Amino acid sequence: MGAGATNRIQHKEVIALVGAGGKTTAMFRLARELTARGQRVVTTTTTRIFVSQMGAAPHSIVASDESALLAQLPEALQRYGHVLVVGGTDPSSDKAFGIEPGWVSRIAGLDEVDGVIIEADGARMRSFKAPAAHEPVIPDCVTLVVPMAGIEAIGRPLDEVTVHRPECVAALTGAAPGAIITTQMMARVLGDERGGRQFAPAGARVVVLLNKVDTTAHQEVARQVARLLLQQPALDGVVLAATGAGDPAREVWGRTAAVVLAGGAASRFGRAKLLEPWGGTTILGRVLDQALSMEEIDDVIVVAGCEGQRIAEAVQDHAVQVVFNEAWATGQASSVRAGVAALPGTTGAVLFLLGDQPEVKHDTVTALVQRHRQTLAAAVVPRYRGERGNPVLFDRSLFPELGTLSGDSGGRALTERLGSEVEWVTIDEPPPFDIDTLEDLQRHMP
Repeated sequence: MGAGATNRIQHKEVIALVGAGGKTTAMFRLARELTARGQRVVTTTTTRIFVSQMGAAPHSIVASDESALLAQLPEALQRYGHVLVVGGTDPSSDKAFGIEPGWVSRIAGLDEVDGVIIEADGARMRSFKAPAAHEPVIPDCVTLVVPMAGIEAIGRPLDEVTVHRPECVAALTGAAPGAIITTQMMARVLGDERGGRQFAPAGARVVVLLNKVDTTAHQEVARQVARLLLQQPALDGVVLAATGAGDPAREVWGRTAAVVLAGGAASRFGRAKLLEPWGGTTILGRVLDQALSMEEIDDVIVVAGCEGQRIAEAVQDHAVQVVFNEAWATGQASSVRAGVAALPGTTGAVLFLLGDQPEVKHDTVTALVQRHRQTLAAAVVPRYRGERGNPVLFDRSLFPELGTLSGDSGGRALTERLGSEVEWVTIDEPPPFDIDTLEDLQRHMP
């Protein structure tokens, strides 16, 4: 799905593709990308695929006996890197049949297998579907479920031309047969436990793939669906893709949390500066109001320190989580550690906001989050007319390292170490101001 998206796939991952909108193409595309990274991948199905599609794999095994298959696979993987396994073929109907679900765990357990990708239900070449009661067929060992839909279905009628099992979509959404498919309908089906999450094993991650995002108009519609989907806690992310394109992954959407660093002693100011009045609220209140109003931010965490109890009392009317950093005197890195430790488990990126920068612009945050969606870069940093500034966004891959920082430099030392892994966003205006002294407050007061 593109380097950034495939980097999210773990070693020994067992992936089940479900839904509609190009599952077979997506399966083979993902297998090619993983083998290009040196991994050995088995593709298979627990339903059916077309015999004519089997040629997309460099080698295939038609298996009727599990023991024989397990004996063949290691050598085939060593030679070809990617092997398709099916349970039988009927060339007259152009059908290749699936394997027993119980075989998958034994295949995945082979030392020579780095990952398995399964097409787990059928859609008869349609763009959208909801499952019947008996599907999908997902083995218990699956670690990642990927519900799919073709984004071009939105705006079309809910009928058999576009939808496989339109009656199931109607039952799940309450829509009438023939109704126009909306973003809300698609999000409801893909994210529902009776829809895209049906029979997902306990503990498996669920990442939706919105496919066929081929135009700017499709991209805007897909973004609307992604926003709706990420309101559902059970989903881990959304990929916007065109699996038939040269660079398939358009954007990868996850949840972005804002950590507001509010733990310092304000020694230059002389008192609790973050609680000073600012435009009908306080300096910190303004930072929080800004963060809570941004649709790109899913959770807001305030790290309090020196004035911890006063900070907590001052923000109690805001929908934020307050974390107390008892080690605030050791430097800003301790507040970074405290904020990272409090992040929800489904967080894909964290944006660090400074509690004394009350006027960070929404457009700046949007640009940082959007760049991360497009690149999944380790860090995204704004550059204001050539000058590095705040806020800074870090990908979840860096959470462990952020949790070990020390001193007063925060994440700066980390971004300096990352070098070319950092994405820079150019902002053609001065950096946001800090309130460090009483003079700063008087000069910038709105």
